Amino acid sequence: MDPTLLSIGFGNFIISRRVIAIISPSSAPVRRLREEARDGKRLIDATQGRRTRSVIITDSNHVILSAIQSETIAQRFAPDGTIQGEDLL
Repeated sequence: MDPTLLSIGFGNFIISRRVIAIISPSSAPVRRLREEARDGKRLIDATQGRRTRSVIITDSNHVILSAIQSETIAQRFAPDGTIQGEDLL
């Protein structure tokens, strides 16, 4: 099981197997999730000072902010639009 790195923009990478969700930052529940992560020291800001366009949630309960759109990151995650069975484990 080889770890695959996923680019989230501006030279920042995450291990794709650790990703639980890639979501848009616009809703109120996501804003609350972001604040709770900040208070709990689990927020990672990878936007390089730019506007947050996607929020990534990991299996370690960390919340990562990215300036790359959710759709773009999802396409990088699964370029052909499918998820393999081994990715679900």
